[in-house]
Amino acid sequence: QVQLVESGGGSVQAGGSLRLSCAASGRSFSSYAMGWFRQVPGKEREFIVHIDWNGGTTYYDDAVKGRFTSSRDNAKNTVYLQMSGLKPEDTAVYYCAATRTYLSITYVGMPQRYDYWGQGTQVTVSS
Repeated sequence: QVQLVESGGGSVQAGGSLRLSCAASGRSFSSYAMGWFRQVPGKEREFIVHIDWNGGTTYYDDAVKGRFTSSRDNAKNTVYLQMSGLKPEDTAVYYCAATRTYLSITYVGMPQRYDYWGQGTQVTVSS
């Protein structure tokens, strides 16, 4: 099992930047592929990015491509989401998730394909 804790959320003005971190505890972090999702009240959880076990492959949702970048440091058991050019519509609770299963691009955006989730961190972007 792996436990996930997000941090780095906060309030920022449009055009600003934030870096989220997701720290994992437990064993074999490097054997997990990771995902970032976000959710606003009343809406379904939305896929942002999937990063494979060594960070060599990433898949981004079109809504964030070019603005968000995900990376991981397996030595620190941490995955990051660098967000720039933030917009008010990026306001949401951001979650990281982990899976030990290989996911093809067809499945990376499906929350049910991930086994472990953090508690989320709030990001608020004001105009």
